[in-house]
Amino acid sequence: MEMTPQQLEMLQGELRGLKDRSAFYAKKFEGIDVADVASQADFEKLPFSEKDDLRAAYPLGLQAVPDDEVVRIHSSSGTTGTPVIIPYTQKDVDDWAIQFARCYEMAGITRLDRIQITPGYGLWTAGIGFQLGAERLGAMAIPMGPGNTDKQLKMMEDLGSTVLGATSSYALLLAEEIQQRGIRDRLKLRKGVIGSERWGEKMRLRIQSELGIQIYDIYGLTEVYGPGIGISCDEHAGMHVWSDYVYMEIIDPETGEVLPDGEQGELVLTTLQKQGAPLIRYRTHDLTRIIPGQCACGCPHPRIDTLVGRTDDMFKVKGCNMFPAQVEEVIKITDGASSEYQVMIENISGKDVLTVLFETPLEGEEKARCELELATIFKAKLGCTPDAKGVPMGELPRSEKKTKRIFDSRY
Repeated sequence: MEMTPQQLEMLQGELRGLKDRSAFYAKKFEGIDVADVASQADFEKLPFSEKDDLRAAYPLGLQAVPDDEVVRIHSSSGTTGTPVIIPYTQKDVDDWAIQFARCYEMAGITRLDRIQITPGYGLWTAGIGFQLGAERLGAMAIPMGPGNTDKQLKMMEDLGSTVLGATSSYALLLAEEIQQRGIRDRLKLRKGVIGSERWGEKMRLRIQSELGIQIYDIYGLTEVYGPGIGISCDEHAGMHVWSDYVYMEIIDPETGEVLPDGEQGELVLTTLQKQGAPLIRYRTHDLTRIIPGQCACGCPHPRIDTLVGRTDDMFKVKGCNMFPAQVEEVIKITDGASSEYQVMIENISGKDVLTVLFETPLEGEEKARCELELATIFKAKLGCTPDAKGVPMGELPRSEKKTKRIFDSRY
């Protein structure tokens, strides 16, 4: 996308003195005079930064301000290696709150709402991000955190919560519990703000239907503030990203070439106002596209499409490359298949075996028809035929955090 004059000016401010303030960027930009960045073309010559670079800077190598300006740190989970620690100044915290409050406003949430926050607190950015935005907006925050579903539902009913903040996995778990207990009519929920994992259209519609709410997809990552840098609007045609705080590029994941708006590739983000740990050309590994043109809602901020997956989400079976989003598309268009699924990949006697388990209310011949239909659509869209197995509704595991769906036991 084209960098605006205002974005270029903010970027130049972000780069000014950065090598002197940050050991990380002194090394990253060695031999480069960032004062020479006078155009978008100059900017696109700067090197990318990767999560592995950030891990190598552990614990506080990313810090670009004196210690006395750091008011907080957050961290990635570290489940796949050394965690990434991000220091925040007071301005960073305030800016994050502003962005998250905008997200709530975009979703039609007001000061009169009561926001039940179920994502985790602590080093993870999710729970505290939802709370920051609620407090900035002036709405009532109900900081439940994850788990204890009985207590969640009691507080939801007793306090009259009107907004649910959750991962899609936990929103589904709550929706099913509410349905089973027959308490939907006793609740006042009207909106859901859902984030932290990609989810398919079938799951989205199911949560909306079972809870009777309108839901919005929120975007963010720990390295760039946290959740709240973008959200879907009432048009539900992609997620608006706050372009006065973050500049977006889409690149070819293989070559690093910047792609034009509308083409799918890897999302690269640059912070424009961040102090504690600025990020320049950070490769998110999220696969999406910048949607050309202005949204029908009238918001001037650019949009990214629903995430297809991550470059590191791809799995390969029988020579076919696949992403979870493609499996979800198959589930979506298979009549009788519900939203929940698991993909099991095994090597048996030297051959790859692909099994797709999916929930369905169907039984007998109808279930067999559904299994055949899913396998046929899967073959047509992804190139190989799975063993499709329908299982009863509720049989696949639910999660209070993120649900693991792809299980590859070959390695």
